[in-house]
Amino acid sequence: MVQTISSVGLPQEQPKVWHTLETAAAIAYLETDLEKGLSSAEAKRRLTDFGANELTAKKGKPWWLKFLLQFNQPLLIILLCAGLVKAISGSFVNAGVIWGVTTTNAIIGFIQESKAESAIAALVKAITTETTVIRDGKKLRVQSRELVPGDLVMLASGDKVPADLRLVQVRNLQVDESALTGESVAVEKDTQILKADTPLAERKNMAYAGGFVTFGQAMGIVVATGNATETGRISQLMERHTDLSTPLTRKFDKFSQSWLRVVLGLATLTFVVGLSYRDLQDALEAAVTLTVSAIPEGLPAVVTVTLAIGVSRMARRHAIIRKLPAVETLGSATVVCSDKTGTLTENQMTVQAIYAGGHQYEVTGVGYAPEGEILVNDQPISLNSEKGLQECLIAGLLCNDSHLEKKNGKWVVVGDPTEGALITSAKKAGFSQSALVNEMPRLDGIPFESEFQYMATLHETPRGKIIYVKGSAEAILNRCTLLLSTDGQPHPIDCVETFRQTTIEREVNIMARQGLRVLALAKKSVSDKQITVDHADIDTGLIFLGLQGMIDPPRESATKAVQACQEAGIQVKMITGDHAVTAQAIARRMGINKNGSVLAFTGAELAQMDKQELAHVAEEGVVFARVAPEQKLRLVEALQSKGEIVAMTGDGVNDAPALKQADIGIAMGGAGTEVAKEAADMLLTDDNFASIEAAVEEGRAVYKNLLKAIYFILPVNGGESMTILLSTLLSRELPILSLQVLWLNMLNSITMTVPLAFEPKAKNVMKQPPRHPNEPLLSSSRMKRILAISLFNWIVIFGVFEYIEYTTGNLNLARTMAINSLIAGRIFYLLSISQLIPNLIAKMDGTIEENVDIPAIGFGIVGAIILQIIFAHVPLINEVFETAPLNFQQWLFCLAVGSPMIIWAAVVNKIDPPN
Repeated sequence: MVQTISSVGLPQEQPKVWHTLETAAAIAYLETDLEKGLSSAEAKRRLTDFGANELTAKKGKPWWLKFLLQFNQPLLIILLCAGLVKAISGSFVNAGVIWGVTTTNAIIGFIQESKAESAIAALVKAITTETTVIRDGKKLRVQSRELVPGDLVMLASGDKVPADLRLVQVRNLQVDESALTGESVAVEKDTQILKADTPLAERKNMAYAGGFVTFGQAMGIVVATGNATETGRISQLMERHTDLSTPLTRKFDKFSQSWLRVVLGLATLTFVVGLSYRDLQDALEAAVTLTVSAIPEGLPAVVTVTLAIGVSRMARRHAIIRKLPAVETLGSATVVCSDKTGTLTENQMTVQAIYAGGHQYEVTGVGYAPEGEILVNDQPISLNSEKGLQECLIAGLLCNDSHLEKKNGKWVVVGDPTEGALITSAKKAGFSQSALVNEMPRLDGIPFESEFQYMATLHETPRGKIIYVKGSAEAILNRCTLLLSTDGQPHPIDCVETFRQTTIEREVNIMARQGLRVLALAKKSVSDKQITVDHADIDTGLIFLGLQGMIDPPRESATKAVQACQEAGIQVKMITGDHAVTAQAIARRMGINKNGSVLAFTGAELAQMDKQELAHVAEEGVVFARVAPEQKLRLVEALQSKGEIVAMTGDGVNDAPALKQADIGIAMGGAGTEVAKEAADMLLTDDNFASIEAAVEEGRAVYKNLLKAIYFILPVNGGESMTILLSTLLSRELPILSLQVLWLNMLNSITMTVPLAFEPKAKNVMKQPPRHPNEPLLSSSRMKRILAISLFNWIVIFGVFEYIEYTTGNLNLARTMAINSLIAGRIFYLLSISQLIPNLIAKMDGTIEENVDIPAIGFGIVGAIILQIIFAHVPLINEVFETAPLNFQQWLFCLAVGSPMIIWAAVVNKIDPPN
């Protein structure tokens, strides 16, 4: 028994089982009146107690704090400290340059970070509207934000549901709750009491905030407002989501921590050794130079540019990236959890099978466009000889409250999707809805009601007055005594029950197993005097005309994309609010499976599972149907607990928490709600699963190019560090100074590394399994590569410096030639890891036909050469960076010293192939 509580003590926490309460119990609990509603004074008091019916957003971090947090990286902190040491020692120019580099990296990070979260604001838009309420016994129009628990709300066709309502009066009410539940068809509502464990999508006595009334009228009591609504609960789930880093950022963090320890150790050793035979100033210079040389300052900028180029490539393939690291995350995805309706399917109900006159027919074509044929035994029909089929199609066309329109070159249904499918199937046979309506005008009708499971219309026809009926197979067959044969003649059904069991119901079951939604059609001739139709008129004596089976069919391109993903070792799972049988049928059609099986689980089953069991089911299952928002979230978390990198698609409000929790959330740019778009990392402009496969392909290519960038940049840092350390240990002059290191690591590295981001993807990129989520950024083979190239760079820098200093005695000239020799070697190394030369050779011998992208690498090399000419010959640069001009013979010397890199890199490429 529900306890009655005084207004003042009306509980803030309302029960979550309103669908289990009798109407009277709900009214008593909320202390309202079914006739008069709340009084204005009471509504005002409750508004003060419960707050406005709107969602409250969590405050984001201020912009300045976000900017400061960009410096919260180990390597940048070391650089800041190095700059501080230089400033204290009086080298303000050096300190300014070092700080400038760190600030530049912070600005790049700040710009690439996504804007402040505004998903909650989008949720507010989703439920803000005007609504009709009864207060003091009068109907009023008020803002939805003014609603309070206990208000009586009136709903009519076209209204947005303003709050969570327990329905108390219903007349043919249908509510589109797809944004909340994922259910692709409007839900028929009633007032019957339900069990406590009834899934959200099946609570027919409730209407939830954000839903849209497509048909009928109703009255309901407000049971929850604002954050207490189901939509509000989703916003809370979004605020509580785990703030996940991406695989790329996790690997960079791990790399940074390891590199940090190495740098600090070497810098300390350099300083201590330096103090033994140098003054404090020189020892500090050596330690700072080693620190600056060991840190790849240009790497964050190169990573950002590489990801940005990936963004551009993905945009050309209908995928818009909102958050840069998502580019690489896509490439490492091991599981794609996809919504069904509109992503894997067309989101257009289509009749695919008809049974009429004892014959089975196949209907071709997809969607509402009247393009396609009706076939029998794979041959087009002659409609004139198929009288039974004619009548079945006419019934579907006339017993119909919807119509088709062409908008922006695309056919759409105005009304119910299932009725749109019936119109389209008739149009494919050559019928015109407007012509038939004029020829056989409607006189009266019975709208569809869930209680009766049928709709009926009375028409004036040239053959007299006829009632056409459509509805569920069970409701129609029980009222039929005759069957229309293929010649258009009615035949008595001698044993209705036996016949129904052996023939028609068998056809119904065949269609149902294919995931088709089945509608039965019938007719009845009546007296010419009849002008109205009532339920009693169709209780018996109907002539069975046929069955039409329809489905929201899979996209052809999505089916191919699913196959490509599975070949690439990526699991595809369907998470939907639709029925399990329908979802399982679609999965089978598309080839979505795990080891050949299509295991399906419902939300009710998932609710009974603990974390361990859910993790196992999430891994083995393929289809998850009738799931609630928090269950989508739990499924994503369960997969992540198994070490999976999860990409999650969605378009509704109900998808938002899971989109945020997933390693990459993918929202529909066209059909998606604003809530889903704001929660996602990526938007699909064509709402097509095929674009996800394309984006994964680009993501994998981006990762390959990132690796190339890393093992191009790091050997320079390695060579510089080894040079400085050895010079300190041998008590020699430093072959390279801290400012010269910054020139190399920032300007030169970025100029030569960015072109690698334009490298084309390998042909077999989608034939390889996903890389293991725990695979380190630097594998053993990559470490061998970096050490080998670092060794060559060290020999070049140290050797050239020592030789030139010994022969000329000019320190500035020795350092300038050492650096330019290093750059010459880098140019040859860049060509060795690029696809430019192999592709040019393949182009010449006809192995490939595509144009080879020469400009990117070419511009990078030319840019590097120009920078080094400036480095050596511009007086201001000579003064600031302590360099000296070179003559022609000295330039040739640098080129000659760098050329052995060709042979050295070829050997290294055998150990660790770059492509």
